[in-house]
Amino acid sequence: MAGSTFQTNPFDLHKLLEDCHRGILQLPDFQRSWVWDEDRIKSLIASISRTFPVGALMTLDLGGNVNFKPRPVEGAPPEAKNVAPFSLLLDGQQRMTSLYQVTLRGKVVETVTPKNKKVKRWFYIDIRKALDATVDREEAIVGVPEDRVIRSDFGREIVLGLSAPEGEYKELMYPVAKVFDWDSWQDGFDKTWRGDAQEAIREIFRVFKRQVLENFKYYRVPVISLDRSTSKEAVCVVFEKVNTGGKPLDAFELVTAMYAAEGHELRRDWYGDDEHKGRHRRFVDTLRPADSEAGIIAEVSNTDFLQAISLFYTRERRREAERAGKTGKELPAVIGNRQALLNLPLGAYKHYERQVEHGFVQAAKFLHMLHVYRIFDLPYQSQIVPLAAILADIGEAWEHEANRAKLVRWYWNGVFGELYGSAVESRIARDFMEVPPWLQGGPEPSTVSETIFRSDRLKTMRMRLSAAYKGVNALLMKEGAQDFRTGQKFDHTVFFGENVDIHHIFPQDWCKRLGIKPTIYDSIINKTPLSFRTNRIIGGVVPSEYLAKLEKGDNQTPPIEREKLDAYLRSHLIDPAILRSDNFEAFMTDRQKRLLGLIEKATGKTAYKGEVPEKGIDVGIDEESRESEMIITS
Repeated sequence: MAGSTFQTNPFDLHKLLEDCHRGILQLPDFQRSWVWDEDRIKSLIASISRTFPVGALMTLDLGGNVNFKPRPVEGAPPEAKNVAPFSLLLDGQQRMTSLYQVTLRGKVVETVTPKNKKVKRWFYIDIRKALDATVDREEAIVGVPEDRVIRSDFGREIVLGLSAPEGEYKELMYPVAKVFDWDSWQDGFDKTWRGDAQEAIREIFRVFKRQVLENFKYYRVPVISLDRSTSKEAVCVVFEKVNTGGKPLDAFELVTAMYAAEGHELRRDWYGDDEHKGRHRRFVDTLRPADSEAGIIAEVSNTDFLQAISLFYTRERRREAERAGKTGKELPAVIGNRQALLNLPLGAYKHYERQVEHGFVQAAKFLHMLHVYRIFDLPYQSQIVPLAAILADIGEAWEHEANRAKLVRWYWNGVFGELYGSAVESRIARDFMEVPPWLQGGPEPSTVSETIFRSDRLKTMRMRLSAAYKGVNALLMKEGAQDFRTGQKFDHTVFFGENVDIHHIFPQDWCKRLGIKPTIYDSIINKTPLSFRTNRIIGGVVPSEYLAKLEKGDNQTPPIEREKLDAYLRSHLIDPAILRSDNFEAFMTDRQKRLLGLIEKATGKTAYKGEVPEKGIDVGIDEESRESEMIITS
């Protein structure tokens, strides 16, 4: 019978903290280190002292499907590491660690100031202020230095001395480290303030005990307990929902904790250490230009890498099922989603990791071949995963001309079909399964067969973040576009050495003066790759003027023959005669046709030129263009 896999019960705070101390309640090893600052700790103490709610905790009972490597809360005694925990704290680490350190551990607390300076603090409750209804309770919580002395005048004057219990008694400052064990402290307090004349002082403490200290003793925390039948995916979803206060948890962290339970350090594989360059660093350095911080695959994430491995693992499981005679829906799916990552065995990871890493390195070479050099110019980060997996699968076969041509065609169909923008997990898996057989004469992969590029799409490509926009830029360079000034083609060396970027052909300033809207002049039709210096020469003048300037030359740039300059323009799919006539409308019409032909050649498919408009309203205009349009309109 189906039922809930969790229950919610209140637990005594003191009992929970004791469980942390003894190691019965621990943290999963992927939990971040304790980072709460001094002010947040004070606020937490104040809330407990007034029995205000501080939020529920969430725990996971061990012994089921999820096997994470545990670690004690920070500050727990060494022997806690030797205890097999009953449950792990999934949500509430910061609160529980803070409360454990300040109330039960009995040692100075290492924390940070709001300005992120490391400090050591003991925490006290000012008894008089805590009982004063006109004083905010947080003002009654005091943090003092490690020597328990607060000084002023650059350390020359002692403002508050609590280094001995007698100082605490005298100043009526109660140590938070004693909130669960006040008997011995009260004995010392009563001795200090003994005698009938001091009865009023002793009564102050008795009231404080009833109104404040007993709130700690009887405080109960709601705990959502996930039982041992909870799935790995459910745990991952839980973290995504509840862990909103800091770095989001992803599948890599969960897999790291599961592999750690088997003795493997997945985090070391990825991030490395002092003696070992991790996979992430190797990806950052792959084809990295000398003057750049990162190469083209630097942003491949750890989950991207695991996703590629999971494609191989789930495909092998499917093949095993086929060999066992299973068919149709009996066959397991080839997938690379979160569930697949969480179910990836350590053995499978070790089996495929080198092969997949090589695939990503080959993907970097493939992208450079297409003149995609910078992460900023990469059409789709997500398409690197199937590309790397396919290259890892087919090995050196991608270097054969026929195979390479098909791979290039598949890649551009993904870009200009704009198929890798969202919800890509199923497409990644399909491409991994469909592209290799296609290279051997099989049917077209769905990414190729499903791509439709509309001829009017070129007019709406204005955003630098658009994959198709970036694709046109790369195609122009791949087809041999030459810089207007130098005549150099944009290979790897020229691209970085000359600071090449995409620039307007009819300059923005000129378009603005004529009242042409940004929605028109910012189109990719009016843009092309040029070096920084060439774009500076173009400036904001009409094309006929900057072309004449290039032909004439100056003391830094030699003159360019008209025929040569026309050849440079043609390499950008620009009709020289139309550009020299400064006819913007004719230029846009002509170049749109030429760029469309370029895309059709790359995808191997005829663009749609029908009358049925694309659904939706185009909002692809960046803020700079939007502001310009408002100025022109006004």
